[in-house]
Amino acid sequence: MTRSLLLCALLALPAFSQTFTSTPLANPSGPGSLQPNWSVGPDGSAVFSWIEPSQGGAFALRYAVRHAGAWSPAITIAAHRHFFHHPAEMPEVIAMPGGHWFAHWVESPGGDSDAEYVYVSSSTDGTHWTMPLEAHHDHSAVQHGLASMIANPDGGASIFWLEALKGEDNPVSLKRTIVDASGKEIREETIDGDVCGCCPTAVTKTSKGLLVAYRAHTKDNIRDIAVTRLENGKWSPGKIVHADNWEIEACPTNAAAVAAKGDHVAVAWYTDAQESHRDQMAFSNDSGSSFTKPVTLSTGHAFGYTSLALDEDGGAIVSWLEQDPAGARVLVRRVTAAGVAGPIVEVAKGGKMALGYPKLFHNGSDTFVAWGNAKHVETASLAK
Repeated sequence: MTRSLLLCALLALPAFSQTFTSTPLANPSGPGSLQPNWSVGPDGSAVFSWIEPSQGGAFALRYAVRHAGAWSPAITIAAHRHFFHHPAEMPEVIAMPGGHWFAHWVESPGGDSDAEYVYVSSSTDGTHWTMPLEAHHDHSAVQHGLASMIANPDGGASIFWLEALKGEDNPVSLKRTIVDASGKEIREETIDGDVCGCCPTAVTKTSKGLLVAYRAHTKDNIRDIAVTRLENGKWSPGKIVHADNWEIEACPTNAAAVAAKGDHVAVAWYTDAQESHRDQMAFSNDSGSSFTKPVTLSTGHAFGYTSLALDEDGGAIVSWLEQDPAGARVLVRRVTAAGVAGPIVEVAKGGKMALGYPKLFHNGSDTFVAWGNAKHVETASLAK
């Protein structure tokens, strides 16, 4: 028995000892850039997007592709728009097989209005983009935002977003807009009529179909993370990933991150239930029907803002923000498929708002992380 236990312990050592080293990675974003994001291209390349200042004090949405260790020239998708400059309102650019592209972002006219609008644009070559279109039926001056996007099999895309027709103090709806290859709306539907009103959505695709993660809401102001799955053309009722029972009257603006490969799903999120200030994650091996007991990621006072990617061994690479005497830190660690959390690597320090929502990319041997600072977007390469 003693020899068997020793053997198990030795076999487990690589899971505990495996860590990352963080190396600064130059990127094509310009001075004043913010709101970075990643997606995986059809060939596995890293699609990197951001907002940056353009001429005359306006801003532009741009992207570049990193392939074989080099960046492509930066491409402008939309310029002179009223982009909403909030870390939670993250623009996104996705490339599809066959050379088709989609982008979405949120605009706010500013002033005394709380209005926000989701826009979508498409491209057949990644260079020339269509005139932006609003991605929702309602055009009134209310909040439409916190969007995420995924490709559809027919060449179109699905955009998930929140709509607060009567303000955040009243029920807020989780919505889906389906657009065709030109970015034109085909259909809009309500998935959940009462969700937490200022936490971003997240979507992934399992072997059984789409899975959306979001922060739920009850009449008692319990705001735990839920998932819903598209099954046989219908959305399943929202399922709580873990009953943290976080009761909070205000919206925490702190969402879940989700990733999937086949039936294997990982979800990471923040909770302050019982004033715990912790980040945690859980796995599912049945496309999100059930989840394991959460693994705690943070070791100190966490701020949340998680990002997540699955690696080739079924483990998860997760980033989050945690409190630091000078403000906040961007931290990363790997969790094995068995739920063993590895060592933590510190990627960056800075002000909490300036760091924004750090974002991870992983594919093959490439693992990148992006975050903000007071001057521009920064990126780093993570190596085992």
